[in-house]
Amino acid sequence: MKAVQFSRFGRASEVAELVDIPEPPPPGPGQVLIEVEVTPINPSDLLHFEGRYAKPLPLPAFAGSGILGRVAAIGRDVQHLDLGHPVIAVNTDRRGWCERFVWPATRVIPVSGADPVDLALLAANPPTALLMLEGFGNLQPGDWVMQNAANSSVGVSVIQIAKTRGLRTVNVVRRPNLIGHLGTFGAEVTLVDGPDLRAEVAQAVGGGSIKLGIDAIAGDATRRMGNCVADGGTVVNYGLLSGKPCEVDAADIVFRDISLKGFWYSRWFSTADPAAIKAVFAPLVGMLLAKTLRVPLEATYPIERLSEALAHAQRQGRFGKVVLQWTR
Repeated sequence: MKAVQFSRFGRASEVAELVDIPEPPPPGPGQVLIEVEVTPINPSDLLHFEGRYAKPLPLPAFAGSGILGRVAAIGRDVQHLDLGHPVIAVNTDRRGWCERFVWPATRVIPVSGADPVDLALLAANPPTALLMLEGFGNLQPGDWVMQNAANSSVGVSVIQIAKTRGLRTVNVVRRPNLIGHLGTFGAEVTLVDGPDLRAEVAQAVGGGSIKLGIDAIAGDATRRMGNCVADGGTVVNYGLLSGKPCEVDAADIVFRDISLKGFWYSRWFSTADPAAIKAVFAPLVGMLLAKTLRVPLEATYPIERLSEALAHAQRQGRFGKVVLQWTR
């Protein structure tokens, strides 16, 4: 069967290869065999090829995490899944970009009622957004949330999920043409990043205060966000787009009690109990079906055009996600 592998670190479009590997074994007790259909390309996947995501795996390594597939075989003691049913799975071993793999049934989420590509786009980014909004800042309706990289798939998910909870968002981007784009998702405030960000944020929220900052970039972007959140506020970092360590002003920590925390979706998914996983995905699927949540899609490529798809995903200035289609 086909799988995506790489034997050296570098830009994904240059190092990724579509290779033949042996078929997986039949599913054992408590396991299912998943036939992969759609795999979104996330920033974490691109960093993985470069050896900059978490702990680099020994080479040669496989790739891919969140997928949408169908149950192709069921092991003993699995009662809640049916053959042929569409499912979301997060392959925390980063071996999800393949035709088939065996996975614990308790880590598989049955889904239905929408286009497979739309369902696949729920695998990683919307749950990341939801878990950060629910897990940090003790947010209440009317509170302000600030985020950078707001045009990312996590960012537009934050905007839409926040809106359903009565939260207001300050969204920081790098390009002015993104202001109108984010407005279509319900963004209250969108600002272009720069040296005057703190003053612009304070003016935008008036007498309000920002309890939670969501940082995808690290480096000095974390510091600028820490400058903007209210005394006692929290900055949570979930991405390393700058490739630099998070920076926070000591004065913000000491005198304003700003907290810096981290969130890693893969760790959450690998340790959460099945009821917690279901409690996250059920409202997201409901929002998708109600059309109150959408992750923008820019392009779909067949897996045979892997390098072209990865090159597209690496482009700056995209307005949506790039996905790989494994079945025709």
